[in-house]
Amino acid sequence: MSVSEQTIAIDAAVEGMLLSQNLLDAGGAVLLPAGASLSTGSINSLRRRGIETVQVVMAAEPVDEAALLAERARQCERVGRLFRHSAGQGATAKLMAVLTSYRNGALT
Repeated sequence: MSVSEQTIAIDAAVEGMLLSQNLLDAGGAVLLPAGASLSTGSINSLRRRGIETVQVVMAAEPVDEAALLAERARQCERVGRLFRHSAGQGATAKLMAVLTSYRNGALT
């Protein structure tokens, strides 16, 4: 597979694209690390923050949907592990539900 780095407009970004470099805010804080997979929610969040361009890895072949679903499942399992001791308790249950929805790409 041939891979290259390309700067694209945030409006051209699609779910599953991988960042080629850390994405920084105006103050230099890392918003998303290099290698992060963009989700619909993260793209919309970046738009709200005023991010206009992102540097992504461009591949010669399309994004593997099975790999994308597997990554989402892995992230949801991670949320479950992080909340394992307090998952059903009050506001924590609500926070866990929101994070799980976000990781599944349901929140924008």
